[in-house]
Amino acid sequence: MKPYIGLVSKDPESAYGIFFPDAPGCHSAADEIDDVFAMASEALAGWMIAMREEGLPIPTPRDLSSLRSDEALADSWPQAVMVIAVPAPAMSDHSRAA
Repeated sequence: MKPYIGLVSKDPESAYGIFFPDAPGCHSAADEIDDVFAMASEALAGWMIAMREEGLPIPTPRDLSSLRSDEALADSWPQAVMVIAVPAPAMSDHSRAA
């Protein structure tokens, strides 16, 4: 599976925030830029478990070029301080049970 692309932003006097356009409702924050990667992976894993538990479909992640051409995200790109790709977590049979 393709990785999920996350957009990281930082407002003055706030934590770094990350959201995943292809994982609706999945977001996280970290005080330090180095912590964004771990927080992003943890958030994505938790989001995926919740989606499966609720019996909801997990959207297929798009590639970076598709996201960049998405007009709904046009305002997000100038605010991004970093774009990261987070591998989709491997889901065990236990975590897939609904």
